[in-house]
Amino acid sequence: MPGAAGTALLLLIPSLIVVFGIVVYPLGRTLYTSFFDVNSPFPGHYPFLGLGNYRRTFTNPAFWAAIRRTAYFTMVSTWFELLLGILLALLLNARFHGRGILRAIVILPWALPTIVNGLMWRWIFNPEYGALNALLTQLHVISNYRSWLGSPFLALNMVIVADVWKTTPLAAFLLLAGLQTIPRELHEAARVDGAGAVRGFFRVTLPLLVPSILIILVVRTIEAFKVFDIIYIMTRGGPANGTQSIAYYAYIQAFSNQLFGYGSALAYVIALFILGFALIYMRLLRTEFAY
Repeated sequence: MPGAAGTALLLLIPSLIVVFGIVVYPLGRTLYTSFFDVNSPFPGHYPFLGLGNYRRTFTNPAFWAAIRRTAYFTMVSTWFELLLGILLALLLNARFHGRGILRAIVILPWALPTIVNGLMWRWIFNPEYGALNALLTQLHVISNYRSWLGSPFLALNMVIVADVWKTTPLAAFLLLAGLQTIPRELHEAARVDGAGAVRGFFRVTLPLLVPSILIILVVRTIEAFKVFDIIYIMTRGGPANGTQSIAYYAYIQAFSNQLFGYGSALAYVIALFILGFALIYMRLLRTEFAY
């Protein structure tokens, strides 16, 4: 047995080295850097600030503005993805000719890389040759081309549109999996009791989908709160910082302004926010699955 244990340990060493190199060391180094006034990518002796970077974070109005924008993005995108996902899942769960083809088409937005998705929507929203302006003009909804990414709040909502379009299929297929676990006998019993389609949905389908809904809320809230890539591709945080999420704000501070200590502190603050969300949702999930 000692020989077998030693062999198992030797086999684990490469994996442990990789985990240490790409997870443990970066986490420890980032935490260490967050206590210093590091303003250069090169090694050196930098002033020790203690919790100074963290105090700067929580007293900086720009940080709280980024948090508000991120919270708005997270709340709106997550709930739209959930609502549209429910409608799409109900459609995909229905029996009709060509359902398999429709399911394959629906998954395409989610399969696209985020970079491709961001570039596509940036072209669609282009104020000069964008497809959205052309369509709305031909339908006489607008008379002049608009700059959809030209004002802060409108640009933030347009980024949400792009994110919802990409991620709704994931929510739909998770909910579709939940729908297919619901016994048809329950729907038939509801119809016998006189419940129509709407009442049957709210009395039978929706309560049984709650576990799937909670899982979607957990995953999407965490992912949306740390959104970075689609904002980087579509707006670079502009205009006037109107789409600057907290992750993008941390990126700007660390890599554009070269405030690596402050950026490291921001990274850990973001991680604490996400940990808080995770703990809340885990409690909700435990409560739900306890019954």
